[in-house]
Amino acid sequence: MLVYLTRRLTSLILSLAAASLVIFLVVEVAPGDPASYMLGINAQPDTVAALRAELGLDVPRWQRYLSWVTGMLSGDFGTSYTYRTPVSGMIADRLWVSLPLALYALTLSTLIALPAGIIAASRRGRAADVGVMAATQLGVAVPNFWFAMLLVLLFAIRLQIMPSGGFPGWEDPVQAMKALTLPAIALALPQAAILARVLRSSLIDALGEDYIRTARAKGLTRGQALWRHGLRNALIPVLTIIGLQFSFLLAGAIIIEQVFYLPGLGRLIFQSISQRDLIVVESVVMLLVFAVILVNFMTDLAYAIVDPRLRRRA
Repeated sequence: MLVYLTRRLTSLILSLAAASLVIFLVVEVAPGDPASYMLGINAQPDTVAALRAELGLDVPRWQRYLSWVTGMLSGDFGTSYTYRTPVSGMIADRLWVSLPLALYALTLSTLIALPAGIIAASRRGRAADVGVMAATQLGVAVPNFWFAMLLVLLFAIRLQIMPSGGFPGWEDPVQAMKALTLPAIALALPQAAILARVLRSSLIDALGEDYIRTARAKGLTRGQALWRHGLRNALIPVLTIIGLQFSFLLAGAIIIEQVFYLPGLGRLIFQSISQRDLIVVESVVMLLVFAVILVNFMTDLAYAIVDPRLRRRA
């Protein structure tokens, strides 16, 4: 297990180093100068040069890269070009919206998908299986932003039992969770459809293995064999999807945050790109990449816990 963990940690560190270099280069080569954007098209060249020097944009790119990376290692993400405030503070404020939203949506997605996938696999070819597959096909086909607008029309405008947008802050946790409920549902349902289909396919494959037939021959019922042996072995691809879904929910909720006017990381990236606030874009994207890599690392550890053969192979 120690060898397996060491290999995964090494892979994590190398992935972060490569990601930081790629993010910096991609953002830096994007057209548009932040100083020129901030001052406008009629700004004098000497004024633009002075602002570039003030923002630290006049030094070589390799120096800016090293300064950015060493700053992140110490918790300093730099200062926003546009708002002149620490980027770490901006990220912390937005993270308290995006992270609970992602966890809320992932919890709903898992709670919906696991029973649906198990029911569909255990009743393969019957009415329950057909109904679950039809519902999941609809969930995959419907865009989450369109479903979000339907939720707003029904629960916020017609029934008036949920807020249509905005975030009141965590001073009142009940109202905060209420504000995140409709966005979380809009994000969770398409992900639940994907997860349920993956679980159904994986569980059907597991139920056809020899060890399931052996367990049945020893006297276990179909349900007992499913819960004791089939489900655990079917969780490997499901854990992969859950890990990827959390990364998507954390980093890919830009449209949903726009629909519900939530001050999360997605809207921060969108605003920073439009304002050419490069340091904010680089830092937020790097944080999201770190979250993705960390989730994949934890998923690998979950593999080793669920399937001991991975530990022995390592």
